[in-house]
This record gives sequence, C-alpha cells and structure tokens, in this order.
Amino acid sequence: MLIGQDPNRWKRFMVSFVLFLIVAGMVMSNSMILQVLDSVFQALLAPNPNHTPNATYHIMVVVSFLGSPKMALVWMLIITFFLWGFKYKVPALWAWLTLIVGDLLDEIVKYLAKRDRPLQHPTGDHGYSFPSGHVMGTFLVAAVLFLIVVPLIKNAAVRVVCQLLLIMAVFLVAVSRIYLYAHYPFDTVGAMLLAYAWLQISETLYLTFANDIKRRWRKTANSKL
Repeated sequence: MLIGQDPNRWKRFMVSFVLFLIVAGMVMSNSMILQVLDSVFQALLAPNPNHTPNATYHIMVVVSFLGSPKMALVWMLIITFFLWGFKYKVPALWAWLTLIVGDLLDEIVKYLAKRDRPLQHPTGDHGYSFPSGHVMGTFLVAAVLFLIVVPLIKNAAVRVVCQLLLIMAVFLVAVSRIYLYAHYPFDTVGAMLLAYAWLQISETLYLTFANDIKRRWRKTANSKL
C-alpha cells in the first residue's frame, strides 16, 4: 500500500490534536498571551497594513489565490483525475474524502471559535478567522501529494525536491494570509495542527477500509493500493 502501517500514527495524532485544543482554547478564551504572540508575529510577517500595492503584495495575493479553498478543490480534482486514470482509484477516493472532511472540520471549528478577522483584512474575505481555510486546504492537498504521488517518483533526488516544494507551498500560503491581514498567525498554526491531526485519522481509515472498498465496489476492483 502507498500508505503503510505506522505504530506512531496515533502518537502523532494525540500530540497534534492536544496542541490544537490548546491553541483553540486560547482563541476562544481571548487569551492575552495568544494576542501578544499574534501581534508580535504579525508585526514581523505583515509590514504592509495599508495594503500598498508593491511587488510583495501582488505576489502574496497570487499565492493566497492559488491556496484558496476553491483552488484546493481544483488541485484535488486534477490529482484524483490522474490517480484514477493510472488505476489508483481507491487512493483517489481517499484523497477526496480527506479534503472534503477537512474542509467540513474547518467550518465547524470556525463556527465554534467565532474569532473575528484582523481589522485590516481584505473586504473579499468573509467569515470567521480561526482556523485558516486556505492553510487547511493547502496542507491537505500537499499531504495527498506527499503521501500518494511523490512516492511514485523513482528518482530519490526528485522526490526530495518535490517534498521540499510542498512544504514550502504550505508555508507560503500561511505567510500570505498573515501578510494580507486575512488571518492572525495562530489561525494558520491552528489550521496546520487540525489538518495534521485529521490526516492521521484519514490514513488510519484508508488502511482499515481500502481493501474492502476495492473488493466490494466493481469500479475499483482493478485499483492499485
């Protein structure tokens, strides 16, 4: 299987989920410590509160667009199209499940936390701020590529380069959301923690049900796992 057994998966889930709960609790309680940390990191990463249209601003707008939840659906559609075409049908279904449920979790937590966006946020951004949907979606798309697509590359050096680029993509989307004042820094941290925790569960579900889906559903009978 592309996703293998890992006895440490539940440990990673517990660590990431507990850290997420801590951050979420601080957000929901309006923790002064979190507000100070957000202010410090925002001052470092978002030096353009007036949205002056310089080169960096335009780059961040493009990065933010490419990492938007709608674009995450487009990227996943492309990924699953090729996975299905190359007979990785069950992994393609798993990839969609991972993203869709992840987006749903993001919306549920947003509703529960009810954190307002920064005052300088762009007018096009609506809804609550914690956690960042852009970062959540980008993280899960990158994770699918990291776990399912990159291992299919035979050249080890190319695999490493692709892995580094995926990590950089998630980081850049997070920075772009902070730079544009669309989110506080810990909104992006919370999104990464939640996405990583959900990913551990999603991987476990794949290992549990992949063979059954392949065996019981005629369209996936010839699927590679």
